[in-house]
Amino acid sequence: MATERRPHDPFVERSPDEEREHRKQRLAAGFRIFGRLGFNEGVAGHITARDPERLDHFWVNPLGMSFRQIRASDLILVDHTGEVVEGTWPVNRAAFAIHSQVHAARPDVVSAAHSHSVYGKAFSTLHRKLRPLTQDACIFYNDHGLYNDYGGVANDIEEGKRIAHAVGDTKAAILANHGLITVGKTVDEAVFWFVTMERSCEAELVAMSAGEPQSIPDEVAEDVHEYVGGHLVGWFSAQPLFDWILAEEPDCLL
Repeated sequence: MATERRPHDPFVERSPDEEREHRKQRLAAGFRIFGRLGFNEGVAGHITARDPERLDHFWVNPLGMSFRQIRASDLILVDHTGEVVEGTWPVNRAAFAIHSQVHAARPDVVSAAHSHSVYGKAFSTLHRKLRPLTQDACIFYNDHGLYNDYGGVANDIEEGKRIAHAVGDTKAAILANHGLITVGKTVDEAVFWFVTMERSCEAELVAMSAGEPQSIPDEVAEDVHEYVGGHLVGWFSAQPLFDWILAEEPDCLL
């Protein structure tokens, strides 16, 4: 018997207007997930989704609105110069500086996620990459970058370019003394990578506090990465989170 596709399946064909609405709704749900998981820190943090027609524009959260309250209709559209072209709220200048450069450097990326989550920013002070200590950490094995030169609040384009360079062609980067950033071909994927990277940072910090953690051998870690680190796996792994938040907070779709 054929399995019925979810309406948000990334392989469902949509018109540009339908795809735009879909991305905005997944983005709003992603913010609610971040809010429920405690990834908010004042006005810091942002998730973006590239517009399906205006490819140098992206949708992002308004500056100063709680992750816990964002709806699809609250999102603002920002162009390549940092101007808000749809919406009435201002844009976070750091969001523009970082995300504009990540999206410009990575035409394959639809979504990028960044916040000042507790374990991500704690781990970032070590100025090193994650080790393959667990199966979940292997998601990032040889597949995340490190920006090792914190230059202050990322309010300018040059800092955004350096962060984009650190991401490179991988799915994520650790930003020293700052936090984490993840990217994906769907909003769902970028959100899941962020959630599991945050938890991998937590797991490594906990393991270090207990003793001397032993890494998974490189050849095994590489095989595990091939199994758990792909785009479709990231999207599919996100579905329980999105199903949960939409059941709990369906108003985010409005």
